[in-house]
Amino acid sequence: MPSHVMELPRKIVIGEKNISDIGTFLVGLSNPKKVSIVSGDQVRKIAFKKVASSLSDSEIKNVWHLSKSNDVASVKRTLEQIKKDKGDLIVGIGGGRSVDIAKMIAFTLKKSFVSIPTSASHDGIASPFVSLRGDKPYSIIATAPLGVFVDIEILKKAPRKLLASGCGDLMAKVTAVRDWELARDNIGEYFGTYAANLASMSAKIVIDNSKNFKRNPDVRMIVEALISSGVAACIAGSSRPCSGAEHLFSHAVDYLEPDVGLHGEKCGIGAILIAKLQGQDWKRIIQMLKNVGAPTTAKEIGLSSRTLAKALTIAQSLRPERYTILSQVKMNEEKAIALAKSTGVL
Repeated sequence: MPSHVMELPRKIVIGEKNISDIGTFLVGLSNPKKVSIVSGDQVRKIAFKKVASSLSDSEIKNVWHLSKSNDVASVKRTLEQIKKDKGDLIVGIGGGRSVDIAKMIAFTLKKSFVSIPTSASHDGIASPFVSLRGDKPYSIIATAPLGVFVDIEILKKAPRKLLASGCGDLMAKVTAVRDWELARDNIGEYFGTYAANLASMSAKIVIDNSKNFKRNPDVRMIVEALISSGVAACIAGSSRPCSGAEHLFSHAVDYLEPDVGLHGEKCGIGAILIAKLQGQDWKRIIQMLKNVGAPTTAKEIGLSSRTLAKALTIAQSLRPERYTILSQVKMNEEKAIALAKSTGVL
């Protein structure tokens, strides 16, 4: 078995109404004198005063950069700006885009990175992987965060659909782990039992408790599940325990219609379809997604039947080296429509 590197976060803090402690957290983590911060415009309005004040109290200079898009060209522009800061640490504050951009830039500049999520919308909170938009949407390995700092109060105030999206991303672990098993059994790919079980457990705990989420979702449980699945990817040395054919489907939709649905929403719908192909209990995935108010049909995210069918047909071609159930089932648009109808996605 070839060796792989396990790069894990050094410290993870989860609290409530604790955003003003971020300066103390960073001092204890790496004692930086200057940090570059990547955030979205809306997040900056929410968090700037408290974060900047906390950093100032801890004598940490901070330079803020606006994340407008995660396309390759925009990331390069932000990277050039951050180079000029000559900071010690790069911090991503926000949802998926800001955290991914900060993570990628930190990796490129060989600097440490800290993740401060403001929504529980994806599992990139603690993983070393980022999604970028280029000629084709794709995920690449960058760097795991040195630290993760979570203020549950901020996450609770985020739009409910972002939390539901995070649950969709968690459902992807059900199908991703099965795809990894298929790769082990059919082409002899390395399979990490511990990493696979950790990712599966992250999904199972949320599934088992989701009936209680209809009125009052347990944000802390969901964010801990997202963090643990990100750590599973760190342990595996690849995105295998977290990303399979359902993610290929999501990337294919991004390629065909970039502005349709959130990442986790597409992964959740993809997990329904792929679980049916794999012979798994796809109905429990639907029930879980409904419990948290996540979409379970193409119509709910504005995805046309034509695009869905095309996405399922081209999904495997986006990453042919990654063995999944779609490597075994030669999908065409007729089969894709039939599959979607059989699961109620169409």
